Amino acid sequence: MTVDSFINYLVIAGVVQGFLFNLITLFFGKKYGPVVLYLNLVVLFISLNNLQSWLPAMGYGSNHFFIKSMVVPWYLLIFPSFYNVFRHYLGVLPRTRNYMPFVVGLFLLEVVVRAVVILTASSTAGNELELRVEAYNVVEEIINIGVCIFIYLKAAQLVFQRQDWYRKFLTFDSIGWIKAFIILGLSIMLLWIFGLFLRATVGYNISVYHPLRLASSFLLYWIGYQGLYRYNIVQDRILIRKSLQEDDKRLPSRMTESNERLYEKHLSEFNRIREDLVQNRKYLNPELTLEKLAKEQLVSSGHLSRIINLYGNRSFNDFINELRVEQAKDFLSDSDYSPYTIVSIGLECGFNSKSTFYSAFKKFTSQTPSEYREERAGR
Repeated sequence: MTVDSFINYLVIAGVVQGFLFNLITLFFGKKYGPVVLYLNLVVLFISLNNLQSWLPAMGYGSNHFFIKSMVVPWYLLIFPSFYNVFRHYLGVLPRTRNYMPFVVGLFLLEVVVRAVVILTASSTAGNELELRVEAYNVVEEIINIGVCIFIYLKAAQLVFQRQDWYRKFLTFDSIGWIKAFIILGLSIMLLWIFGLFLRATVGYNISVYHPLRLASSFLLYWIGYQGLYRYNIVQDRILIRKSLQEDDKRLPSRMTESNERLYEKHLSEFNRIREDLVQNRKYLNPELTLEKLAKEQLVSSGHLSRIINLYGNRSFNDFINELRVEQAKDFLSDSDYSPYTIVSIGLECGFNSKSTFYSAFKKFTSQTPSEYREERAGR
């Protein structure tokens, strides 16, 4: 297998995966909203653009000059869709501008202008005909890359410099995947600029865009997993937190008081701290530490640790995790929360990862969250 055929194989595999992603999320997905719509548009436009380049590379293109030259600039629509994913996901619509209408207008204009250029150039003979169309291709691509760079910079500015606009949202998601998305987008942008430079200087050859097509194919796989997976988790967490705020009765049951022989003053102090944690749901904060709680309670971290060890019969981490597990058990045994993923419930209960949630849950219940949910569902 040659390098070109291997690259073409990866490109068409990405295209097929992209179309399957569109089909599954739009027609079989549980959740649908603007984020899912724009995420699907990103995948669709990348797929269409790669398919359009794959067909002639495999010899499936037409020899008719108009059809062969009528290349649709699907790539122009990728970046405004990409930007709108972030705008809706982070909830910053009033503070940001939607560039999609302008870009769609430019896209349609370019399709019309290209058709006119090809038709008017068709009266030109031989090699000059192809040179004229190729000159238009370069001019069009320079305009489009300028527009896309502008929108890309707006997306990067939003993610890295405007976190104060969506600080509340950061309690649901660290947006690490979005930052990775931006960095990956930069690599694709640089590959695009490099390909355009080669095209303008040494002439068009399909191989100058091989790195770009490989990177965009990888992006299809990555978007398919990260984008939808993260979106579903965040939506679950938002709904779970809303129900928590509306229902103050969903609190972990009190832990059994022990060691009554110890000083009543310290026992009272422990009960006060525990009540504060439970009533104000401070245990749901994944960033809660012994030091932070001690500072808040105006005691030393060593004193707080001893109090919890003596009266809670647990280390600080186990004490907090047990409260979180109790909360998770309430959710998992309630049929109203059956539509939500187990990972979403664990994160909303204060665990910072799926692995820590599963480990703590099994430690205190001798079951995995999945087993616990299935057992309760069967009752």
